Amino acid sequence: MMKTSKLLTFLVLLGFGFSAFAQDELQITSKDSIVQSSWIVGVGLNAVDDSGNVFDGIFNVGQEWNIVPYPSRVSIGRYFKNGLGVEAIGSYNRYMKGNTIDEEIILEDIPYYAFDGRVTYDINKIIGQTGWFDPYIGVGVGYTDANNEGRGTYNAVVGFRTWFSDRWGLDFNSTGKWAMTTSNEVTNHIQHAAGVVYQFGIEKGLSKRGEEKLALMAAIEKEKQRQRDSINEVNRLKEEALLAAQLKKQKEEDALAAAERERLDELNRKKQAIKSRIEQLGNVYFDLNSSYVNNDSKKVLDAMAEIFEEIPTLKLKVTSHTDSRGTSTYNDWLSERRVTRTKEYLLSKGVAPERIMTEAFGEQRLLNECDDNTYCPAEKHAVNRRSEFEVVEF
Repeated sequence: MMKTSKLLTFLVLLGFGFSAFAQDELQITSKDSIVQSSWIVGVGLNAVDDSGNVFDGIFNVGQEWNIVPYPSRVSIGRYFKNGLGVEAIGSYNRYMKGNTIDEEIILEDIPYYAFDGRVTYDINKIIGQTGWFDPYIGVGVGYTDANNEGRGTYNAVVGFRTWFSDRWGLDFNSTGKWAMTTSNEVTNHIQHAAGVVYQFGIEKGLSKRGEEKLALMAAIEKEKQRQRDSINEVNRLKEEALLAAQLKKQKEEDALAAAERERLDELNRKKQAIKSRIEQLGNVYFDLNSSYVNNDSKKVLDAMAEIFEEIPTLKLKVTSHTDSRGTSTYNDWLSERRVTRTKEYLLSKGVAPERIMTEAFGEQRLLNECDDNTYCPAEKHAVNRRSEFEVVEF
């Protein structure tokens, strides 16, 4: 079981490796391009078989082929993207003494001249690119002076080129030449040629394999772009959803905050209204050295009891104070008595005890400058003998 698992893991990794290698190899290189159009010039040799029995002694080079030992053929042509080529050719040769010409052995050397034009077609356009091998067929016309007889010719050619680079190659071909006239008993003949060719004015394009690779690369890139677009669309939708959720949350928080502010503002307004009503009632004042609630103060406390009744949730803090005359200990005791008497009066009016908190301060919180070191008239001291009310809860 463990061996099987290891084998499967190895095969998966190997598959990923081949996939990664294939992706790395999927790129256009120089091998994917071909020469689509160019000019071609050539220089080479030619051999003429004008024996009159061509197909009987086609390989009888010694007696029927005529060759000169130096360059004897030049050509120039233009080749197009559609596979067609137009070429002009000039050649020189010499019928050699003792060779068979028109089925007769000649007794002297006879010069040979030919000027030909031809149209060829690249067979690779039909069978597909074959790399270095470039076969072609063609037809043409020309003028040949052979065996001391000039004649126009109809030509048919078959050949191939082999290329060492985009520039240099070899050309091998054979041309059958049929005389346009049968006068003077001129015969048909074959001219073979071999030479070096050079290309210039090159226009290159993709081969069929290169076009297929380019189409595959485009399809892969299109699929990658589709995947990227899909991912971007998903991310966009996620971002929009996230932004919408954030905006919704922010709106909810803003609404809650606004509601809270409104609630607090309402509470503050309510508190301020209650505070204003209590301030309008004024403080409870006491006579000198007294903690009893006098008639004027009872009126204030009666009105305060009514407010308690109107607002069932109201809770107040009552603080009582003295003036600065007398000792601090005495004044502390007296303020305690005053705050107690104030609370008791409110309790007698039906206010619940838990709604009233109390604190006594003695002479600690004077409302004016009348301390132990400052002389003040009785009216100013009277201001400090008081019970005050502070809103705690409402």
